[in-house]
Amino acid sequence: MAEATSPDEGTDVETVTSADGTEIAFERTGSGPPLVLVPGGAIDRSGWWELADVRPALAEHCTVYAIDRRGRGESGDADEYGLEREAEDVAAVVDSIDDPATVFGHSFGGLCALEASLRTDALRGLILYEPGGNLILHEPGVGVGNEPDFGAMFSEIEPLLADGENEQALLSLLDVVEFPSAHVDAARAAPHWQGKVDAAQTMLREGQALLEYEFDAERFAGMTTPTLLVAGGESPQWFTDGTEALDDALPNSRIATIDGAKHFAMVSEPDRFVEEVLAFVQDSSYSSH
Repeated sequence: MAEATSPDEGTDVETVTSADGTEIAFERTGSGPPLVLVPGGAIDRSGWWELADVRPALAEHCTVYAIDRRGRGESGDADEYGLEREAEDVAAVVDSIDDPATVFGHSFGGLCALEASLRTDALRGLILYEPGGNLILHEPGVGVGNEPDFGAMFSEIEPLLADGENEQALLSLLDVVEFPSAHVDAARAAPHWQGKVDAAQTMLREGQALLEYEFDAERFAGMTTPTLLVAGGESPQWFTDGTEALDDALPNSRIATIDGAKHFAMVSEPDRFVEEVLAFVQDSSYSSH
């Protein structure tokens, strides 16, 4: 079991060493069954769960481990990057916890969590919120017709990041994935916004990893981990397609649709989001297929 260490006395942030030697930081709050939060692209451990006080609500019932993915926040980084390294990072955090954990991954963080499920035996459950949309359905670099042109988007973002325009690059990404416009100003005014702006520098490499990812259902055919697939009831079809394909492929999964939400239910529908997550964490013992 990987052993977590606290870098400073008096801080809630701990670190664990990943398989390649990179130090991965996470913040632990609350008490109860362990719940690991893996944020999506271009954000630090504050994720989007801080905007509507979702993490404190979860921490009333769970021990919450919020990860700084590599290259952001208080985590280290390495010259070599790939989804495999991200998955190893999540697995290292899970393996450092005394009890089997439920892992929640949002968006690209959902892909990290999904891949991590093949690298640890300490999972109690898995929650994936629209991890990669329909980009998991096809051969690398080939679209299926209804997803945004991510290649073009990343080409537009690259010069912004090169010029240090991280905030504009982040806002461009949020526009493409339909972050709720009514909450943009609140997000920019929140104390954790700068951490997200700083983390935007990782956007291009994650985008490349996403475009190259090829989902192979056979790799997950023997996975018995109970899995909840969270979907926004108003999410674009390319997200819905990916969620339904995962549900078909995973042996022990079900879909929970949050009405009125898109890709960010933790922001737009926080009460329902917390309700779905807690219900699953408190009972990851069903079998749906």
